Amino acid sequence: MDLNKKFEQVEDPEDKPPSQLEKFDDWHWQMRNRIRKVSNLNFPPSKEMIQAEEKFPMAITPYYASLVKRWDSTDPIFAMSIPQANELLDSSFLSSDPLSEGHDMPVPNLVHRYKDRALLITTDVCGMFCRFCTRKRVAGQTHGSVITPIQLEVVIQYLKEHSEIHDVIISGGDPLTMSTNTLDYILTAVRSVPSVDIIRIGTRVPVTMPMRITEELTEMLKKHHPVWINTHFNHPVEITPEAKKACEVLVNAGIPLGNQTVLLKGINDDPMVIEELCRGLIRMRVRPYYLFQCDLVKGVEHFRTPLKKGIEIMEHLRGRLSGIAIPNFVVDAPNGGGKIELLPNYIVSMNEKETILRNFEGKLVSYPEPI
Repeated sequence: MDLNKKFEQVEDPEDKPPSQLEKFDDWHWQMRNRIRKVSNLNFPPSKEMIQAEEKFPMAITPYYASLVKRWDSTDPIFAMSIPQANELLDSSFLSSDPLSEGHDMPVPNLVHRYKDRALLITTDVCGMFCRFCTRKRVAGQTHGSVITPIQLEVVIQYLKEHSEIHDVIISGGDPLTMSTNTLDYILTAVRSVPSVDIIRIGTRVPVTMPMRITEELTEMLKKHHPVWINTHFNHPVEITPEAKKACEVLVNAGIPLGNQTVLLKGINDDPMVIEELCRGLIRMRVRPYYLFQCDLVKGVEHFRTPLKKGIEIMEHLRGRLSGIAIPNFVVDAPNGGGKIELLPNYIVSMNEKETILRNFEGKLVSYPEPI
């Protein structure tokens, strides 16, 4: 491994002015022209919005900004991407690291909580900084930070010493904002670990910057199979022709796609919205994987919903959608408690002779136990 290699991160606008030859459908242009100030948007921002931007950095690709239809918080794209005054309000139980990832980081950049898998943080850059992000302490807090070759070498050594790890999730930030060569280098290093069976990549790029999914990228990813990608659609309006094409390219390259949705108050906390989203995902060959309760992170209290809302949505989906279109409703427990799946209670009573079950229609069914 060449420890003198310099990893590449796509430049910010101040690093390189865009060429007139670059176009809207070029992902490099999108990255260099991300909107970084609320004052550059199509409305006069409040003082509180500017303060929220100073506390939690803003970045929005021109593509994602083009999806905004109403320039206020009633628009789901606006609400997910534009700093809001509510981000300045915090409760005592909120934390900058609600999942205690720092506690479970045996070496820099690697989170090892579950025995058989580990999460590798490769960059703090995203195409769009989601306002509900659980890693607000990381995303956008430095000027395009990328894991260094020396740091990666330490991670690889740890993985080789812990053969119980069979699954490595490449995360960030968003790993697909790095250059294809840099990502290739990282994947090659992880693939050099004999015990690693699969590599997963967590990315919101198909949603916020779908033009990043190029032939060059998919050809590189195919070298490292089995590679899985979990992306992050939260609302049906994000399923655009461009996003559909990006997902199609990945699936056609033999890369299975899953989706992780965050339940967000006022955006998708409606059973019909989640049903429409899940149907749209399946049509794109994207498997709804998780419906996450919003984490207890600073600056996102206005997005959180009661747990009963997620249960209500799961009740609605069961019996209306095929099993492959129904995600798992999960709470990522605070203080490193891990993922806990929450389900409606379908068991009414149990004894040695029978179990009384409730089906999706509310009907009670007796299931006889073995004699």
